[in-house]
Amino acid sequence: MAKRVLKIVEKQGQDITWEGALKDFLLFKKAEGKSERTIKDYGYHIKYFFKQFPGITLSDIKGLRKKVIQYMSVDSSPAHYNNKLVYLKTFFNWCVKDNILAENPLDGFARRKAPERIVQLDVELLKKLLAMPDQKTFSGLRDYALLLLQLDTGIRPKEALSLLIPDINFQACEVYVRAENAKTRIARTLPISPVTAKAIHKLISVRPKDEWKESVPVFCTCEGKKMLGNSWYKRVSRYGEILGAKIYPYQLRHTFALEFLRNGGNSFALQKTMGHADMNMTKRYVFLADSDVKDQHKKASPVSKLMEKPKKVRII
Repeated sequence: MAKRVLKIVEKQGQDITWEGALKDFLLFKKAEGKSERTIKDYGYHIKYFFKQFPGITLSDIKGLRKKVIQYMSVDSSPAHYNNKLVYLKTFFNWCVKDNILAENPLDGFARRKAPERIVQLDVELLKKLLAMPDQKTFSGLRDYALLLLQLDTGIRPKEALSLLIPDINFQACEVYVRAENAKTRIARTLPISPVTAKAIHKLISVRPKDEWKESVPVFCTCEGKKMLGNSWYKRVSRYGEILGAKIYPYQLRHTFALEFLRNGGNSFALQKTMGHADMNMTKRYVFLADSDVKDQHKKASPVSKLMEKPKKVRII
């Protein structure tokens, strides 16, 4: 412990600023293989915290702890609170390991439980949604193919928007999610239906071959640039508004998962397909699907009908 304190004192004597520590931290995350988006998010959240409290230093652990408590006490949704907690706590943990801080000022803070947000879209609404994109245009053809892909595989929007032409195997009807694009950093292969493969193939066939190289994502903009997740979110939401419903890209993923289980798919296959790091998230879908089966059983079981007590007839 004494050696550790001495190392921290030596580093603090070098007047390490949070900007300098953040620069080294982001470089470390890059060396770990984190995606550009993840590194950008780390930078945004950490910079935002320190800019809320000008003058705060890493050497003043008591002052830092006080400001952290003040920052985390601001009313926010569980999801926003957890985001702030994860990004800052990871940064401070790194500072502790690198002997910049003696302790993590966020020690003792735990994630808040977010309410269930699994939403399924009904079949009739999905049929109307798939009929919305104008397939005579590139953007409409792209939207149609991407909607089909998400409903067919449960792929995350960000993973889908990162797909390149070599990632699509039309002969085997498979889509390959590269490790660097997967949320869990684990590559996986997703089977797709012939109708989905046909839509993606048609989308690729209308691309200007001489101008757009294979480095241009499959689901790109009309200018051949990478399409952002926020743009896809807005387009799907807009389709929903026209249909008079709230529809978001992630609901397509939820719908795939629930329908997969209801149609006989097993939970382990679903975990692998969805790219879940463990069974915890998968179990949430299993629970909902099982609940549906129980409800249907109560309504449809012949035994329930046979054992119904006859209604008493009141004789006047």
